[in-house]
Amino acid sequence: MKATAELSKQQLKSKETKEKIFQAAKRILQKSGYENLSIKNICEEAGVSNGSFYHHFKTKDDLLSYYIEDQPTIDPELLDVPKDKQTAKEAIVGVYLNYVAYCKELGVDFVAGYYTPRNQALNPSIRTERPYPIVTVQRYLEKAVAAKAIELNLSIEEVVTDIRMLVIGNAFEWALRNGEVNFEENMRRSISHYLDGVLL
Repeated sequence: MKATAELSKQQLKSKETKEKIFQAAKRILQKSGYENLSIKNICEEAGVSNGSFYHHFKTKDDLLSYYIEDQPTIDPELLDVPKDKQTAKEAIVGVYLNYVAYCKELGVDFVAGYYTPRNQALNPSIRTERPYPIVTVQRYLEKAVAAKAIELNLSIEEVVTDIRMLVIGNAFEWALRNGEVNFEENMRRSISHYLDGVLL
């Protein structure tokens, strides 16, 4: 019983430290941009040691990828096997509208700092663990195709890659225009139109 309580206490402390590091990185990104985001600056801002940083994250880009993976997840029931392609389309669009809401919660400055070619957390060929929305949609498509609920005229990998590029483009546009565009509507429209062309 005592070991379980200690473990829970340790897990809670670890989660708090991870969040403190992330919030420090967020503040630096918002105030100074990606070019001023260093592990040294993050640790100073968070009031933690370098060792503590490396206990939780491999690199600063690994830290930045945490923000995507840590977003609120979609209700699994909404991602059950779809009955038809329209249901599938709505579910996939829903995943990315959830992502839009999370980006807005973090703010334009954070997203503008995050979506830079220097951020290798965005590079799918370098990252071994793929972020939450991509994995969610890929698994959903695999499930739907296996159940013969939908067919695709491209491979699942191609569809997921295309959607990832649309999402990056929409997020970049929103940040570029300092939040002065309809992020939700742009994301909905571009992904919906794309899926109309690949879902059979």
